This record gives sequence, C-alpha cells and structure tokens, in this order.
Amino acid sequence: ALVFVGCATVLFMRSEVGLLGVALAFGLSVVAMAYSIGPISGAHLNPAVSLGVFVSGRMKSNDLVGYVVAQCLGAIVASAVLYVIVQGKGGGYDVAANGFAQNGWSAYSATSAFLFEAVATFLFVLVILRATAEGGAGALAGLAIGLTLVVIHLAGIAVSGSSVNPARSLGPALFAGGTALSQLWLYIVAPCLGAAAAGLAERAGVIGAGETVSQPA
Repeated sequence: ALVFVGCATVLFMRSEVGLLGVALAFGLSVVAMAYSIGPISGAHLNPAVSLGVFVSGRMKSNDLVGYVVAQCLGAIVASAVLYVIVQGKGGGYDVAANGFAQNGWSAYSATSAFLFEAVATFLFVLVILRATAEGGAGALAGLAIGLTLVVIHLAGIAVSGSSVNPARSLGPALFAGGTALSQLWLYIVAPCLGAAAAGLAERAGVIGAGETVSQPA
C-alpha cells in the first residue's frame, strides 16, 4: 500500500495535490497499514525499519530476512502494477522522459541527499522504536509514525525525493532504469545506516529501552 498509494499519487496527481498531497499520501498509507496489519506483523513496510528493530534487539535475524524479502517483493509488485496502469494513459507514457516516481537528486549534491536520508531515517526509526515501546504512544503509535513520515517528506522531497525506505526506492527504480538505478545505492546505504544508528542508540540506552507492545511499528 505504501508504494502503490504513494507512488500513484506522484505519478497521477502530483500537479493537482502538490508536495503536501504527496507527503500525506505516503504518511497516511502508513497510518492505514499500521492499524490494519500492525497487530499481525508490526507493519514495518520498510527494510530500514526492520533493520533498526533488529539492531535494537527486538527482532531475530531469520525474521529480519523474511521481512526484508517480503517488503522488497511487495514494492516490486506494486511498481509493476503501477507500470501497467501508467502505460494505459491516452497517448502513451514515456517513463524515460516523465519518470516513474523514483527517488533521485539533481538540485542538491549526492552528499546532501545522503545526509538527509541517513538523518531522516534515524529520526523516523527513533520515533518508531519509542512510540512502540512500553510507556510509548500506545494506541496513537500508528498516527505518530505516519505523521512523522509526512513531515519527513515535506522536509526532504526537494533534497533527495525523501525515501527513508530502500524498498520504496527499489521498486520504481527497476522500472525507471537509467539514473534511478545508478543512484539506488544511496537509498539503500543511507537509510540502513540511519536505522542501524537508531537501533544501536536504543539498545545502548541512549534514547531509552523498552519492549515492543502490541501497537504497529
């Protein structure tokens, strides 16, 4: 749902809804999934989130692998469906010319994009770890997490496209090709570094430690 709804908004409605609409699409899709499948799987939807949870000590290594594979496959399938839909546009759709909701940087340097993705992912995973810990946000955890993603998108779309999610970047990049694929490394490495740092901070007690409760992550 995150890739399908968020990227569909970029592809079909960005000129109508603007950056705020795009940010809300990504953030609110997380809220919806958090409360619908959160009690089942934690609703990570994001390899970086799963990595942060693993590093914090809340997830086993075999679960991490399964989560990451499922997240990446889901992103690829969602992107494939969007690709089929966009090709049905009257007059055709040139992915090379118009893009495919992929992440990337042009106005800012790769260093700027890397720093934003790493720091933003650190903050995002930090919110998740604390909101879902004992004494955290409780029933409001899903809302807090989704709104954090909205704010991150508003802050960073112009810098890096605002991913903080390797799977979200992987799916569209496979269909966009070209520059999207050559820049994909940044959207894998930077979010993973930020997420791991957040997990280590909690594990070390820097930001407090607590067991995950039954709220979505």
